[in-house]
Amino acid sequence: MHPNPAFHWEDRDAMRQLVAEIGFGALFAGTPDGPRVAHVPMVWLDEATLAMHIARGNGIARHLDGATALFSVIGPDGYVSPDWYGLGSSEVPTWNYVAVELEGTMRRMDRDELVAQVDRLSAEQEGRLAPKAPWTRAKMDPKKFDAMLNAIVGFRLEVTAWRGTLKLGQNKPEAARLGAADGLEASGRRGIAHWMRSLA
Repeated sequence: MHPNPAFHWEDRDAMRQLVAEIGFGALFAGTPDGPRVAHVPMVWLDEATLAMHIARGNGIARHLDGATALFSVIGPDGYVSPDWYGLGSSEVPTWNYVAVELEGTMRRMDRDELVAQVDRLSAEQEGRLAPKAPWTRAKMDPKKFDAMLNAIVGFRLEVTAWRGTLKLGQNKPEAARLGAADGLEASGRRGIAHWMRSLA
């Protein structure tokens, strides 16, 4: 989380929604081999529990059950030129962004829970591809699905701490923030520009 309190984000419902919309993040944990990270897709099981799977061969996988871990999701972001503020020569470049960190305890899932996680993940993502007919594992050879399932390990992250950052230029006058949003949009960073305008 950014150290400036002006950028702290406390709205858990909004954070949960952003994490669900992105559906992918970086899972960090300390291991006997040193700090490790896995980049994984996820789904929410309930308001404070994530489910994810990791390649069995990933070095972090054997150390996760019972471990404290941090799941980080980065939303829209973009470089902000000082020129866009229109405030003179005393401004400096910065980077605006939206981010969520979820800390908690990892619990390994059994095979049935893993199957349910894979089904739920594919259903959520396939639903975003409409009008395409959704893919389901019913289209797979069951033996192939079992073989693929053997190559991954499922985990739940029971979230105990939420940390969010909305660094959107809240420390600038509204006109300066909106000017920077216009600059970001013109440079192709529409996502972060939208978030910056949403404060108005």
